[in-house]
Amino acid sequence: MTQSRQSQVSLSDTPYYHCISRCVRRAYLCGEDKYTEKSFEHRRQWVVERMHYLASLFNIDICAYAIMSNHYHLVLHVDETLNENLSPEEVCERWCQLYSKPVLVERWQSKQTISEAENKAALAIIDNWRSRLADISWFMRCLNEFIARKANKEDDCSGRFWEGRFKSQALLDEDALLTCMAYVDLNPVRAKMSDSVETSEYTSAYERIHGVAQQKEKPLEYAFTKKPLFGFVGDENEQSTQGISFSLLDYIELVDWSGRIIREDKRGVISSQRPRLLSTLGLDDDTWLSLASSFGKDYRGAVGSLEALAAYASNTGKRWVASKNQLRLH
Repeated sequence: MTQSRQSQVSLSDTPYYHCISRCVRRAYLCGEDKYTEKSFEHRRQWVVERMHYLASLFNIDICAYAIMSNHYHLVLHVDETLNENLSPEEVCERWCQLYSKPVLVERWQSKQTISEAENKAALAIIDNWRSRLADISWFMRCLNEFIARKANKEDDCSGRFWEGRFKSQALLDEDALLTCMAYVDLNPVRAKMSDSVETSEYTSAYERIHGVAQQKEKPLEYAFTKKPLFGFVGDENEQSTQGISFSLLDYIELVDWSGRIIREDKRGVISSQRPRLLSTLGLDDDTWLSLASSFGKDYRGAVGSLEALAAYASNTGKRWVASKNQLRLH
């Protein structure tokens, strides 16, 4: 039975969510259509640029992403504190980059409202926009609708472009977050689309390693200040107090090491240079490689410790969450 998004998202339990959208058509979202021999590789750039544009407007950060041939993965972080601290004027400025502005709000902005009732009505509209700026469903809607319309126009057709609602997975602790991020960044390597994480274009790992997202065509038609990917705060020289509590260098070492083994399928000759994060997580090599290869298939709905799963079930009105979703790292 399909569950409402409200019953799956609990920001009191975690601000981190893994989202997946899959294309419904025989023709790929990206890649080459074997029937028409047309290439749709350029659509990867559409997704990356739109995703970054939305992150600059929403109070939602991008932790990881991978744009595949017929689907994409996002790992998102919702910043409730920043969202609550935005002024009504800032909320208006952001939301109206995406949607048209009601006359009442225009009058409120120009101080032309004639009564307190009108002021309250305008502020109620703005408060609704504020809630949307920290809403994963609205973020994904603004991303998927844009891509669908652009693809339909290019294909000169109409109808559904996406398989259905995006799938979401709550990551209830930082172990689950780190494992999911690595799973996402390793997607092109597992699919044999690239030989290593360093050459895996259109992934967050590529962007973190090279400092920029892959770009092979002219920038978007609108200008914006790009928000960086959500940071790691485990590095000694990192001053930020908000972020993923591991080291970026350790994370890149881990996914690069994992990618080389997965790509070459040589688990029997694993390098003796084990990534430091494996010791931090308390994992042996085979357990980690199994997680990094099958995280998306083996876990559903929410992932974390048994205690975190129990709290999540209680807060989302569920009687229980399957114990198979427990991430057994230690």
